Amino acid sequence: MRSHYCGQLNETMVDQTVTVCGWVHRRRDHGGVIFLDMRDRDGIAQIVVDPDTAEAFANADRARNEYVLRISGRVRLRPEGTQNPNMPTGLIEVLAKDVEVLNTAATPPFQLDEHGKVGEEVRLKHRYIDLRRPEMIEKLRLRSRISHSVRAYLEGQGFLDIETPILTRATPEGARDYLVPSRTHAGSFFALPQSPQLFKQLLMVSGFDRYYQIAKCFRDEDLRADRQPEFTQIDIEASFVEEEDIMSITERMVRNLFQEVLDVELPEFARMPYAEAMQRFGSDKPDLRIPLELTDVDDLMKDVDFKVFSGPANADDGRVAALKVKGGATLTRKEIDEYTKFVGIYGARGLAWIKVNERARGLEGLQSPIVKFMEGVVESLLDRVGAEDGDIIFFGADKTTIVNEALGALRVKLGEDLELYTAEWAPLWVVDFPMFEVDGNARLQALHHPFTAPSCDVETLKANPAEALSRAYDMVLNGTELGGGSIRIHDQAMQQSVLELLGIGEEEAREKFGFLLDALQYGAPPHGGLAFGLDRLVMLMSGARTIREVIAFPKTQSAACLMTDAPGEVNGEQLKELNIRLRQKAQAETSENPAE
Repeated sequence: MRSHYCGQLNETMVDQTVTVCGWVHRRRDHGGVIFLDMRDRDGIAQIVVDPDTAEAFANADRARNEYVLRISGRVRLRPEGTQNPNMPTGLIEVLAKDVEVLNTAATPPFQLDEHGKVGEEVRLKHRYIDLRRPEMIEKLRLRSRISHSVRAYLEGQGFLDIETPILTRATPEGARDYLVPSRTHAGSFFALPQSPQLFKQLLMVSGFDRYYQIAKCFRDEDLRADRQPEFTQIDIEASFVEEEDIMSITERMVRNLFQEVLDVELPEFARMPYAEAMQRFGSDKPDLRIPLELTDVDDLMKDVDFKVFSGPANADDGRVAALKVKGGATLTRKEIDEYTKFVGIYGARGLAWIKVNERARGLEGLQSPIVKFMEGVVESLLDRVGAEDGDIIFFGADKTTIVNEALGALRVKLGEDLELYTAEWAPLWVVDFPMFEVDGNARLQALHHPFTAPSCDVETLKANPAEALSRAYDMVLNGTELGGGSIRIHDQAMQQSVLELLGIGEEEAREKFGFLLDALQYGAPPHGGLAFGLDRLVMLMSGARTIREVIAFPKTQSAACLMTDAPGEVNGEQLKELNIRLRQKAQAETSENPAE
């Protein structure tokens, strides 16, 4: 039906007859000559329709934005003064001979050109229209190139693309499962996989040695800018490897990807222990482009006459940290108040600050509502953070987790607001994660997942689990966790011990993980892997603000699809086949018929 895509046309095709198909991006009538900007997935080409081709002119005359046309004509150079060097097809145009209307279109709900501004809700409701926009086409084209590059690299490294089940059983992996009722097994449920974790480990036991998959995963959790209920993972696993092997393979993959797709040479990947990352940046995925760091000042605040500081400074689970912003004394009180509201999102009860106007004048050269409580330690404090005239110092004082989250997030926001970035790309590996964390009920939880191998033997792990480190590693880029992985447990006794420490008894372990525990006793090799979030990777490489911009049909923040109106109700017959009765509907029926 077509000979070329619109975006393929160029000056080397002058005098050739071509046929293009696509949508009317814009229509202009200039004194009896009609100009059509035709758009397809490859770009936009200008079509000229003269009145001397009567039928073609009549069809072009009735065409409107988003009409679907098929046009044949001769490629020619644009007249001098009308060329557009900023457009790939801007040097040529097509003089139409035939214009065929393949379909009409209602007025679209929003403009598709660069001047059209519309809310995300409207765009998601009419996603099939939104995806016609050149910028959306380019993002999904980039996503395709990234997937292709990843597949080519991994297959070149001897990895096999193996699919794992979508319908499986519910296993605790840190988030809620999406459950699927079984019609043939009344009262039983499948679960959609949060990851292919257990199956890829079983593939290692099976001897496949190197596996990969670009896999769909599902998590029923609260959404954020970089989260979706269904997402895509680049899943990798290999046998007879240690941490350095997996990290080396995947680092080369990402370097190759950036070079091939973006023509970017990534700088050296830094290495940083988890404890250092939390202490210096308040985050296990620090953005190293921002030259701001947290400084511990607990020791200076233990005896100050200011309980907001002295309380956390003397508490075992407390922290007092300072964040110096060079040149930040220019921030207004209104701006500081906005930052105070911002840290409140992370549980901080306030945001103390000191402006250093003239350090040589002592306390008189400082501006702050709290400096009067800190006379004896001010000089030591200023020395500790390296304060100079024109700086501002922010403070966090609370439980360590709150201080880390609040000041860590403030550091990132200040970096963005004040344009403090020192580089375009800053990759690193975060290593030496704790094996466990303690939840609100003083119970141990796996920091990554319960199949991550500890860095110690079983006896040491049982003796002091809270201090144990894991063999986990995360790849971080510009403050975003691209992927996380670990060396896995391949010994049945170690796996059982970890499950016991997590409060999973023998009976529950057999019920949920019996197939894995059984497999581990049949010659399971040492193995490990890593999973990348493909959506996050594309988001970063395309410069998008959220992963919704790089997914063809994403969900909203409430996990709904506005386009298909999903999730939706199902009829009573379907529920009956599944042996399900809705509680809310049953309660409503009971209230309507109280005698029943």
